[in-house]
Amino acid sequence: MKLNLVATGDGPAVVLLHGLLGAAQNFGAIQKAIAAKGRRVLALDLRNHGNSPHAEGMGYATMAADVAETLQDAGAWPAAVIGHSMGGKVAMALALARPEGVERLLVADIAPVTYPTPVFTRYIAAMQAIPLREGLTRRDADAALVEAVPEPPLRAFLLQNLVFTEQPPRWRIGLGEIAAGMGEIGGWPALPGRYEGPVLVLSGDASAYVKPEHHAAIRALFPAARFAGIAAGHWLHAENPRAFLAAVEEFLAPG
Repeated sequence: MKLNLVATGDGPAVVLLHGLLGAAQNFGAIQKAIAAKGRRVLALDLRNHGNSPHAEGMGYATMAADVAETLQDAGAWPAAVIGHSMGGKVAMALALARPEGVERLLVADIAPVTYPTPVFTRYIAAMQAIPLREGLTRRDADAALVEAVPEPPLRAFLLQNLVFTEQPPRWRIGLGEIAAGMGEIGGWPALPGRYEGPVLVLSGDASAYVKPEHHAAIRALFPAARFAGIAAGHWLHAENPRAFLAAVEEFLAPG
């Protein structure tokens, strides 16, 4: 499957892969900043997200194959690949399956392990329960999410996926397909091979997604992996973009 992408800049290719319920547009300022350093930066909408096609199956091997097809079609092969959360797992699966296409890999706040998903499952159920009727406003939709999603910034993040320019409004993303694939999204498959290239696992200091006990599992697949942290939670690129960009620039620097 060829994915929707947003590209900017010229130079060596850098790819950005978003997390669950996100989209390429979430990397807007980050993408521009990386491109300003002389790079061609491609932010992708993963399947069932953003403006990419909807289809059954949210397995990481499948999503990695989507990314490989899209990058080859765009002439961005090989590339440095940066993935956050679910996108980080896609990036890891891509590096294992197609190492010739990944020059280096930055994994943002995720490990190749299984995570519980009850919070995101609750969010998705609440999104699916919003009645998509004529005249539905953003305020109405926001109010419908308050009980399941009490944090206003998180509700705004989720509602970016609802298209209000059409009546009745519609979900841009494949909510049904994502809901059906939550077991795959939270899990991690037994993928063969190892990726020998440079890997940085960048974590938020206030996040518990990458724990010391995960390091062995990461190094078993990515023997050159090194670990670093910045002052942030799980959404580290949004919470501390300056420190995130500094880490990215250091990792992308030649030598």
